[in-house]
Amino acid sequence: MQLAAIVAVVFIAKGAIAEPFYVPSGSMEPTLLIGDALLASKYPYGYGAASLPIQITLPETGRLFGETPKRGDVVVFRWPGDRSQAWVKRVVGLPGDRIQLRQGQLFINDHAATLKPDGVDQAEDDRGNTERAYRFVETLPNGVSHAIFKMRDNGRLDNTPEVTVPPGKLFVLGDNRDNSADSRVLVRDGGVGLLPIDNLIGRADAVVGSWDLGMRSQPVWTWLSGFRLARFFTSVR
Repeated sequence: MQLAAIVAVVFIAKGAIAEPFYVPSGSMEPTLLIGDALLASKYPYGYGAASLPIQITLPETGRLFGETPKRGDVVVFRWPGDRSQAWVKRVVGLPGDRIQLRQGQLFINDHAATLKPDGVDQAEDDRGNTERAYRFVETLPNGVSHAIFKMRDNGRLDNTPEVTVPPGKLFVLGDNRDNSADSRVLVRDGGVGLLPIDNLIGRADAVVGSWDLGMRSQPVWTWLSGFRLARFFTSVR
């Protein structure tokens, strides 16, 4: 009976409060690293079919409680191309916003997000290799700042047509701008397209653990050195 009660509490908590997720790609570097374990809070955006802890058939539209995400929020969501997959990106455009990238710079309603150089680092490129990347601090027009990576000028996604975000949708980007299939890429081409708000699972609030997946190719006795202890229990910004 006690075990059943514990299982019920865990199940309810997972469904209503928060849920863990793992970062499988480098599309959100440098904010999130491959091998990070995220905790996504579900209550900020309310509850819908996408945020349930199990996959059951329910109407995909409509949410209970919660608010619309804010620009700059890092969100976990069901990929529109396959709702069994959970992806993570950053919200930059809300319903009614006009979004465009011009030579790699983000514009929201014709207001430019500022970019401040912040050194050089290494990032995952679109082939899964490591490449030198320029780090910038991007500040959105609403004052939210976060780090992004740029590996090259005039990348294939650096210039986009202006898009007006329709009702019920969001425009999301990866922080690793040259290696992210996000709202700049249509779903049929492997991207997110304009993300339905109903696909949201929750807000990525914390990294609760992190392990360098590259250690899997090393001897087992060295695996402990792969834990990135400095990232444990850190907030996502």
